[in-house]
Amino acid sequence: MKQQTAQIRWEQRMQTPLLALALVFAVAYAVPIMAPGAPRWAHTACLVAEWVVWGTFALDYVVRLMLAPGKWLFVRSHPLDLVAVLLPLVQPLRLLRLVSTLLLVGRRARMAPQITLTTYVGGAVVGLMMFGSLAVLHVERDAPDGNIKTLGDAVWWSFTTMTTVGYGDHAPTTGLGRLLAVGLMISGIALLGVVTANIAAWFISRFERDDAEERRQTALLEALTHEVRELRAEVARLSGTEGTASVPEPAPSSPRS
Repeated sequence: MKQQTAQIRWEQRMQTPLLALALVFAVAYAVPIMAPGAPRWAHTACLVAEWVVWGTFALDYVVRLMLAPGKWLFVRSHPLDLVAVLLPLVQPLRLLRLVSTLLLVGRRARMAPQITLTTYVGGAVVGLMMFGSLAVLHVERDAPDGNIKTLGDAVWWSFTTMTTVGYGDHAPTTGLGRLLAVGLMISGIALLGVVTANIAAWFISRFERDDAEERRQTALLEALTHEVRELRAEVARLSGTEGTASVPEPAPSSPRS
């Protein structure tokens, strides 16, 4: 129990720093792709920032693993975290580190109200779309037959892919780009489904609360009606008793002499 309490305390303490580091990683990931002609020191700084963020993720994973009551159960229940820690050198899979952070925040908000959870998942949808756009732009921009050459093309492709519309005006031509498309489609369907489900659950919970309040008021009215009936019966009974007591009994007649 002490280990479990320590794990929860650590996760709560690290939630905000990890979210801030996710934003740092977002900038470090985006700058070399959006500004390939930036000075060399800027690229080096972004690379160092990515390694620092990855090292923090790895340290957080190790600490949570040490504090977990069941080590093997923790490993099996956090597969993406482990993948993000073990594959830091694969360029396209750097996105998994951001995904693992979003999943971490989502797990922290699992018991939150529907509105809070929908906000988290909505942020994950936007983040996944933007970083999916950056990843596919990085892969497809220099492809000979590629038609995703600008950030606008990449964002449009990500939006149509995540919503499974797929107009076909922009599409990846490389194997790695198509692999990213598969991941984006699966993730987009899952995250958008979570948003829809939580909005529906919020409406259902509101309707249930309204229905429960209406049933409570109906029960109160029925109880009040029952009490009024009992009071009327008691008043009628008391009125009848007093009326009987106020009428004098006739005196017995005296015998005639």
